[in-house]
Amino acid sequence: MKIAVIGQSLFGQEVYSQLRKEGHEVVGVFTVPDKNGKVDPLGLEAEKDGVPVFKFSRWRAGGQAISDVVAKYQALGAELNVLPFCSQFIPMEVINAPRHGSIIYHPSLLPRHRGASAINWTLIHGDKKGGFTIFWADDGLDTGDILLQKECEILPDDTVSTLYNRFLFPEGIKGMVQAVRLIAEGKAPRLPQPEEGATYEGIQKKETAKINWEQPAEAIHNWIRGNDKVPGAWTEAGGQKVTFFNSTLNTAGLVPEGEALPIPEAHRPGVVTKGGLVLFGNDNKMLLVKNIQLEDGKMIPASHFFRGEDNTVLELTKAELVTMEAVRTVWKRILPNILEVEDSTDFFKSGAASVDVVRLVEEVKELCDGVELENEDIYMATTFKDFIQLLVRKLRGDDKESECIIDYVEKAVNKLVLQMPHQLFIGGKFVDAEGAKTYDTINPTDGSVICQVSLAQASDVDKAVAAAKDAFENGLWRKISARDRGQLLYRLADLMEEHQEELATIEALDAGAVYTLALKTHVGMSIQTFRYFAGWCDKIQGSTIPINQARPNRNLTLTRKEPIGVCGIIIPWNYPLMMLSWKTAACLAAGNTVVIKPTQVTPLTALKFAELTLKAGIPKGVINILPGSGPLVGQRLSDHPDVRKIGFTGSTEVGKHIMKSCALSNVKKVSLELGGKSPLIIFADCDLNKAVQMGMSSVFFNKGENCIAAGRLFVEDSIHDQFVQKVEEVRKMKIGNPLDRDTNHGPQNNQAHLQKLIEYCQHGIKEGATLVCGGKQVPRPGFFFEPTVFIDVEDHMFIAKEESFGPVMIISRFASGDVDTVLSRANATEFGLASGVFTRDISKALYISEKLEAGTVFINTYNKTDVAAPFGGFKQSGFGKDLGEAALNEYLRVKTVTFEY
Repeated sequence: MKIAVIGQSLFGQEVYSQLRKEGHEVVGVFTVPDKNGKVDPLGLEAEKDGVPVFKFSRWRAGGQAISDVVAKYQALGAELNVLPFCSQFIPMEVINAPRHGSIIYHPSLLPRHRGASAINWTLIHGDKKGGFTIFWADDGLDTGDILLQKECEILPDDTVSTLYNRFLFPEGIKGMVQAVRLIAEGKAPRLPQPEEGATYEGIQKKETAKINWEQPAEAIHNWIRGNDKVPGAWTEAGGQKVTFFNSTLNTAGLVPEGEALPIPEAHRPGVVTKGGLVLFGNDNKMLLVKNIQLEDGKMIPASHFFRGEDNTVLELTKAELVTMEAVRTVWKRILPNILEVEDSTDFFKSGAASVDVVRLVEEVKELCDGVELENEDIYMATTFKDFIQLLVRKLRGDDKESECIIDYVEKAVNKLVLQMPHQLFIGGKFVDAEGAKTYDTINPTDGSVICQVSLAQASDVDKAVAAAKDAFENGLWRKISARDRGQLLYRLADLMEEHQEELATIEALDAGAVYTLALKTHVGMSIQTFRYFAGWCDKIQGSTIPINQARPNRNLTLTRKEPIGVCGIIIPWNYPLMMLSWKTAACLAAGNTVVIKPTQVTPLTALKFAELTLKAGIPKGVINILPGSGPLVGQRLSDHPDVRKIGFTGSTEVGKHIMKSCALSNVKKVSLELGGKSPLIIFADCDLNKAVQMGMSSVFFNKGENCIAAGRLFVEDSIHDQFVQKVEEVRKMKIGNPLDRDTNHGPQNNQAHLQKLIEYCQHGIKEGATLVCGGKQVPRPGFFFEPTVFIDVEDHMFIAKEESFGPVMIISRFASGDVDTVLSRANATEFGLASGVFTRDISKALYISEKLEAGTVFINTYNKTDVAAPFGGFKQSGFGKDLGEAALNEYLRVKTVTFEY
């Protein structure tokens, strides 16, 4: 069809472009005259394509159509007029001229909210549904027949901008193109508008946008958001006219404590808090306003209302002056009508519109390597000078809101000077625990005190959960795109890699991990985990599902995968950083916020990790870390009503208790990785040397403090003695300082665990098992335990059934060729975390892998975990998965959405 496009703005430009892509011939574009020398986007695009562009300042004079204007229009021979966004009054001589007439876009569900401020009134009235209408133009006021309508849900905190950007703009473009398609196909309906339910409200102007305080909080909130950003709801307060923006009814957990702001006519004075300005309706309920515009036009955070203005002007470095000139060039491109961008040049008074705000933010972010910049920053620093000062403060990282002081403990170790945070990490700050309570964290190599660490109390848990909840519901974490979230996690992984020697050294000091192993596994796999899940951030997606149709209508059912909210993560002491990473990376990739409880005996890598999250730019409150006791901190997390998920690795006994607490509190989601007694079956047809090597690794890796350690080895009779002879090589393992590069075996993690291992071996000897080697503490300072081997272990014995969680190899014989019996013995446990088999017979291997009741089965290898492979147990070893795509599901909820059309 031959189409004339009459309108303006980006919306008009997009509709124009899509119509051309559909194959229609746009014979002419009619848009508004240039404003301050700036061409409207619709006209600019059409001029590029060589389409005739007309910029009439008016179409009528004295109530009559201007004949010259009408003649120029008629000469184009349009078959349809498309008015995607038109602010001018078009005479009926033009509206009725084409063969197919004219169609217009209107941002409401007509006949409701006829008039130019339809979006505003949709919000002001508190409508639960909004949308747009495409109708056939007539000489009434939005009264023509309806061609099509599309509706959407109005969210509680929607503003004109969010509703427009989320639905009215993208879906409106599609709707206009669909309407033209229906006309071209001869299928376009003409549905008369009913008068029932018809409303008309006047144009919202500044003088009519004053707040009426004699109404409930929800109505005041609707008035403010319905006028945000234009014209702005205002009131008299503090001796001046102030305009409110960014209102919310979500005030959960907000305590209205702060300085009172008297507001004439208001039911109660407002309260300036650190979260913003609290206002009250005549029902005594609260709403919160985040931003305020003062009478002089300056926009400020509402929380800063009573602060004296910071008049300190930063002196720029040479590099910053270069950046300033580059930004000045950006302003010149966006404001072509301004001959020179000076310090006093005001972005908006120079002709910039809301779309230019987005462009400025994105161009400056690209120019300044992803500096954190938001649209609101432009409204709060509208002159070039103020904008540069704001930008430089952000680039320097010295804006007061993001300032973080870290009280380090410093130690010269391993040819490094370690700087270790030792306080709680809550809301992006390192802080003392309630009552300044602390405890000593111990170096297991010599039993010395490394430092004092803040000991979290129940009140600290509440603060951390509140910070995580605010970050999830109101913070930047949910506003940024999934891809940007992934970039932050990639940056965090890069920082962990930059600090890997420091992290591995802290792991050796605090957990007794052998440094070389810590570097490769404890830290190395942590880095891999964050990189793996960073890549998942923008690939979390739902699906469309065919369901029975509600004829004659049709249905579309889809699923959305959404973050759960605040998650609590409780980690063990054997791999302090790696266990944190396995759970936290998946949790953050899914879009949640988190409160992490590292185990009390190994908190230091978690706190160093917290410091790196600040450097990576993870928003405040997204990650919170609370060293403390399980019965206090872990229990409070399990009981807390605002925590929606617990991820736990630890003992089965504690896991059962957590599961019960989660059920009784708020039925929170739980994933548990619990105890193990993993069987390893070694057949005579194996590669014996490899089986011995991997068998030793399966037990003694990481000093046996390994959740999937082979808790019991079943060795076929014909090779049993030869196998035992070879594993006695364990006597040659170098036991020593974990920081020495030739050390194979470091200290056990803590004194209590060392004592448990001594008692465990005494049990084995008492019940008649044969101790081949080890079984006792190494006579030297620290918590060292000899690598131990038991043979002749019978099924009824304590050490055959219970996990040692230490360097203790338990060997039992099985009769040659008796596959099913050894399988039955291997499965005769309530644990099912991992298992293994060594055989050259592939059929036997597959048969056994099918029959073993464990979450992981290793064949001719052991301990071969990978960030992409799901990890988790069966039976009393727990449920849920760490790692791989499956781990994401532990931190997501699935929502089903069904449309009828």
